[in-house]
Amino acid sequence: MGLRLFSTKRGVAEVMPRLAEVEADVQGMVEAHMEIMLGVRFLASEYSTGPVHGGRIDSLGLDENGSPVIVEYKRATDAGVINQGLFYLSWLMDHRDEFQRLVRDRIGAEAAGRILWSAPRVICVAGDFTRYDVHAVREHWRSIDLVRYQLYGDDHIALETVASVRGHAGAPRRRSGAGARTAAAPGRQTADRALADLSKALDEVLLGLGDDVAAVRRKQYTAYRRLRNFVCVPPARQAKILTYVKVDPREVELVPGFTRDVTGLGHHGTGDLEVQLRSERDLERAGELLRLAYAGA
Repeated sequence: MGLRLFSTKRGVAEVMPRLAEVEADVQGMVEAHMEIMLGVRFLASEYSTGPVHGGRIDSLGLDENGSPVIVEYKRATDAGVINQGLFYLSWLMDHRDEFQRLVRDRIGAEAAGRILWSAPRVICVAGDFTRYDVHAVREHWRSIDLVRYQLYGDDHIALETVASVRGHAGAPRRRSGAGARTAAAPGRQTADRALADLSKALDEVLLGLGDDVAAVRRKQYTAYRRLRNFVCVPPARQAKILTYVKVDPREVELVPGFTRDVTGLGHHGTGDLEVQLRSERDLERAGELLRLAYAGA
């Protein structure tokens, strides 16, 4: 049984889902609130690929980690939406300078200089998908998200990730957060090995939260995301691992030396709750926070 929504304003009445009247209604709604809904900064709508290519990309954006994003919309079920998105992605990868200029003009030179070309994405938003669509994206080597929308009444839209596949074009899956090792004293080697083991355990816990989790590695941090980031992990240092978790710090009982509210404080990655990990016990304590962040992504 799928999601059922009930209004309790006057008794109990089921609110039936519906599709948009036209595709443009969905596109306009998502583009107006793209950062909140998809974790993507909106760049352009109906972007022309030129007379030779002869197409228009529904939406162009840049996600939280600097990955280029193409968003394609369909009012209902359409077998061509995935191929259409991949077709435009191929064009985008051949026109990097043009995209970089667009980012510079809309967001700024700093963002344009930090585009993560190794991890481009396609997000398909449609009224529904078939099992063949889900199978197709799982066989592909690009990062593709299939997102089903449903409208409820006049004021609510539901977005459900039907399938999310991380591409193989980016950096390899991180096996350890300790980085390259140099010769060190035996005591330091033991500490480094323990920190590397903890980093590996954290990686396995985060990737193990669901098949839709992708690890996106940047120089400053590794982001773990579903549709949006839910945890960011900078390189380990000073005998601890700092994780920045997308959980509202106001809803958490902060524990000195373990959790900290970093809202408004500068740090790499996204997330306003800092969780400090020094041991496997700390990782176990953080489990509920990590699951909560995953559920909200």
